[in-house]
Amino acid sequence: MATLTHQESVTAEYLEVTPGARKNFMLIIIAGVVVLVVGIIVSLFGGGGHEAAEGAAAAHGAAAGHGAAAAGHGGEHHGSAPWLKRIIVSLWHNNVFFTGVSAIGTVFMAIQYVAYAGWSVVVKRINEALSAWLVPGLVIMLVVFGLNFINNDLFHWTVPGIMEKGNANYDAIIAGKSGFLNIPFYLIRTVIYLGLWIYFTKRLRDLSLAEDLNGGTSYFHKSINVSALFLVFYAVTSSMSAWDWVMSVDVHWFSTMFGWYVFASWWVSGIAAVTLCAILLKQAGYLPLLKEGHLHDLGKFMFGFSIFWTYVWFSQFMLIWYANLPEESVYFNQRLGGFNGQYTWLFFANLAVNFVFPFLVLMTRDAKRQMIMLKIVSIAILIGHWSDFYLMFMPGTMKGDNGFIIEIGIALIFLGSFLILMTKRLAQASLTPLHHPFLDESVHHTT
Repeated sequence: MATLTHQESVTAEYLEVTPGARKNFMLIIIAGVVVLVVGIIVSLFGGGGHEAAEGAAAAHGAAAGHGAAAAGHGGEHHGSAPWLKRIIVSLWHNNVFFTGVSAIGTVFMAIQYVAYAGWSVVVKRINEALSAWLVPGLVIMLVVFGLNFINNDLFHWTVPGIMEKGNANYDAIIAGKSGFLNIPFYLIRTVIYLGLWIYFTKRLRDLSLAEDLNGGTSYFHKSINVSALFLVFYAVTSSMSAWDWVMSVDVHWFSTMFGWYVFASWWVSGIAAVTLCAILLKQAGYLPLLKEGHLHDLGKFMFGFSIFWTYVWFSQFMLIWYANLPEESVYFNQRLGGFNGQYTWLFFANLAVNFVFPFLVLMTRDAKRQMIMLKIVSIAILIGHWSDFYLMFMPGTMKGDNGFIIEIGIALIFLGSFLILMTKRLAQASLTPLHHPFLDESVHHTT
């Protein structure tokens, strides 16, 4: 009875997205467009990627033992003008990152349901809003995959004739993967992955809104069943999507840990996004029920899973480095010294930002309870893992012809668009799930 009495005293609270906030989101998009245009102009006048030919030669040297087929893959150029290719690759890079982070909103919420966790109820609506990018993500994914066929800029395995024996473009290694890497099956898988994520996200959202309207515990129990089923599907599809969307860019290379690696990057980025959103809402006068204990738990998640990401990163790197097999080590040769060392600094910065910084800053209990510390770490993690995905895509596609101006411009366009959709969904329901059975537990949560 105490739970029901307390919940009745909690009033609905709705986010008001002010014209000023909408203007700021549009300014982010406009800034992105300006930066993108500047990047294109710089590229047209020879800026960025001027060491491409030397870089390709360096990559050949680093991967000399990879075999004739792999060397052909590394050196043969199928592509558009560098600026256009960078746009296509960056569209894919940003969409994979934002779509993956968006899905984590549903994953996080589903885990809380099946674990019967009560502490996170006050940030539940943020998780629901985070998943607003999934539908646009599917559309953009299909469009950009279509743009790939302009000059096969993104996926080398889509080059015409590459799987046909006797063709000038024939590659025996890629042909051996034709049962999995073929265009119809690839598109079907992508639609299935995102279709499932979208369906379960909508189902959980509908149950949550119905619970707000009608009360009772039936919606909560249905949500547990839906969440359990979703997590089973997500466990399979998240790894497979990592193979398709990321690993198939480096089509000759493979790693059995790669699915976990990409998931770890998505997961810690998603937690950082939830934490940052919660803090910004709190500082704007919303979420009065959000206390230090909730921030502490979110901080522990960021701290712990930054270490988990590093564990997966090191496990993958160490095994490949120790085995020293050419077909595996080529991936790290390109990123650690290849292309005249163009990615070497980012390789080490990746570790510093995504592991060393959050590890040192969030080590103490007090740091995990301070909004300013959590805000700084959240922003660092989001930027760091965006850069992590940059490092996954660029060496395999752009080789030594990479840059940052175009990429940052497109990232800002995605960020502004993401914020518009997320805040729109956030404003459509009470920020506090009024009739959630564990609301009282969340309100009195302490750590």
